[in-house]
Amino acid sequence: MIKEVIVVEGKQDIAAVKRAVDAECIATEGFNLLPRTISRIDDAYKKRGIIILTDPDSAGERIRKYLAERFPEARHAFVPREQADANNDIGIEQASPAAIRDALGKVRLHEWQPSNEFSWQDIMTAGLSGVPDAAARRAVAGEKLGIGYANAKGFLYRLNHYGVTRCEFNEALNSLAAKTRQDSAVEEPNYGN
Repeated sequence: MIKEVIVVEGKQDIAAVKRAVDAECIATEGFNLLPRTISRIDDAYKKRGIIILTDPDSAGERIRKYLAERFPEARHAFVPREQADANNDIGIEQASPAAIRDALGKVRLHEWQPSNEFSWQDIMTAGLSGVPDAAARRAVAGEKLGIGYANAKGFLYRLNHYGVTRCEFNEALNSLAAKTRQDSAVEEPNYGN
């Protein structure tokens, strides 16, 4: 059983998490956080700690930001957008148990004092902005690092605020390079020699 209480958006998200792991969950019911829901989250935060696992969309990010400000020592888990997309819907309820377990295995703590380890130059040099496949590259790197998908500015913020080390960043870039080489490898034609 996971010690922390997992905070998700809805009841279907709770069902998806429970298919993946043994954990207690609280649903925010979207951004309409009622006082009793905030009270339950606050109790869990003080007694056991919480992991915020919101949908990988703009509404989920707004909820995450609100909860992170209110509960600064909450931990964060991110399911990559492409792993939470099914039936024309994006959300934790669409993620497979393996995707949820993987996200919970890469939990991060939001640091209010950014590390400033990474700069805009790092983003540009890594091809995470300013190139045709930058969004796809950020998605793969975000999955590898456990910080999820974000636009370039948001990705830089997450690198500096979620404790990503230079070594982790370089490993993610190396895996990106290996994937690119693998994807672009062309088989030699067989001419029936």
